[in-house]
Amino acid sequence: MWYLCMFFHRLLDYRKAEVESLAELFGYVGDGLEWRLPQHHHPDSPFHFVNLPSEELARTIANRSILVKGIYEVWGEGGSYEELEEAIRNYPDDRKLPYLTADSTFRITVDSFGKVMSFQEQNDRIKGLAYIPFKGRVNLKTPEHRFWLMQTDDYGVSNGLPPVAQRTIFLGREVGAADRKLLPTYQLKSRNYLGPTAMDAEMAFLMANQALVKPGKLVYDPFVGTGSILVAAAHFGAMTMGADIDIRVVRDGRGPDCNVWSNFKQYGLPAPVALLRADNNLPPWRPSLKEVFDAIICDPPYGVRAGGRKSGGRKLLKGTVDPYTVPDDKRTDHIPSTGAYCLSECVHDLLDVAGKMLVMGGRLVYFYPVLREDDSRENHFPEHPCFKLVSSSEQILSSRYSRVLLTMVKIGPYTEEIAEAARIKHLEFRENHLKWLEDGNLHSSVFASTDTQLTATGDAKFSKEPRRKYRGKYV
Repeated sequence: MWYLCMFFHRLLDYRKAEVESLAELFGYVGDGLEWRLPQHHHPDSPFHFVNLPSEELARTIANRSILVKGIYEVWGEGGSYEELEEAIRNYPDDRKLPYLTADSTFRITVDSFGKVMSFQEQNDRIKGLAYIPFKGRVNLKTPEHRFWLMQTDDYGVSNGLPPVAQRTIFLGREVGAADRKLLPTYQLKSRNYLGPTAMDAEMAFLMANQALVKPGKLVYDPFVGTGSILVAAAHFGAMTMGADIDIRVVRDGRGPDCNVWSNFKQYGLPAPVALLRADNNLPPWRPSLKEVFDAIICDPPYGVRAGGRKSGGRKLLKGTVDPYTVPDDKRTDHIPSTGAYCLSECVHDLLDVAGKMLVMGGRLVYFYPVLREDDSRENHFPEHPCFKLVSSSEQILSSRYSRVLLTMVKIGPYTEEIAEAARIKHLEFRENHLKWLEDGNLHSSVFASTDTQLTATGDAKFSKEPRRKYRGKYV
């Protein structure tokens, strides 16, 4: 059955990917959901129709989603209120009457995208629905049935919202709605322990949804930092485990009451199974240990807010000093030396660890940076023989820099042959990859002004038509 899905006007490239992941999480079997746009609507419109096999699935998706405002059974749609009335009258009575009985309670909410409606105008719109034979009682707080009158207007193209060619009005029965109250609860400004790269709460919950997190699953973050991603996974009932190369972060924090563990205690969540001081380049797992984690979710260091580090130190990695053993009496306060860790090597190691440690069908969800003027950036996403790319969702962070959330699913077992094939792919990827990733110039590329880049390169592609911008943060 076709349902109307109304999204929040945020993170536009993430919306469908989240819904499709949640559909799979709650039992949908298929190659993907079927979508269609309402007539005259822009692809960035908050309104999309989605074909779902049952109302129960639609409800569970909406209730779990972060970006879905609500999913509705549409009773009528039109370009004017006269067309809407005709559509509602023609909607089958056997679909309407069970929700209009005398022993039921209901509420009607008026919502308009891109336009503020006065209280009086909302009341007038509700009174205009008198032709619908509501027999139940109005209950504004806890109604059994919620109805939404939603409209978009032809408000022009200069107000920072997706263009609308023609006004559209929907009347729908709410099937399910998102509970975004958890976002203020988990917002970073009230978090007990924070670091410079702490993941925003909204994005952390999105990543958990992409990873199909649910109770009983074991989720691992190899770049755990202050634990923001694992907090979101724990909220959804998963067991969590993390690692970081900086022992001061995972062991000490800022004291006994301000550390990664205290973040979980703050929200009453189960503590992680373990937090390890471990190096993604030299993972601590026994060679025989395989297929342990149900999902790996992380934000690898790519040199914008923090650069990657690996064990060894500059002199040790160059071979100017020999490996050494730390004396027993100095191990407690010893902080191991580290050296630079380029992004392509970091992601190769991440894919290798995920290929070995994820269960079959497990998901790897991580961010990857791109420069927006790179037309062929899809060809630069890392690959691994064990994985299939499920989705890639772009978040624009500046006029020159984006990060893409890659969701990959494990489709094959990890073997020595696979490891060798992955090593060859990595060498090709490293050789053909954009030069700024290998040379560590991502930070300067991101923060250099466009005029400076144009002067330095003289490349016309930097002045191409920019992607449409909308008002609001993270849109």
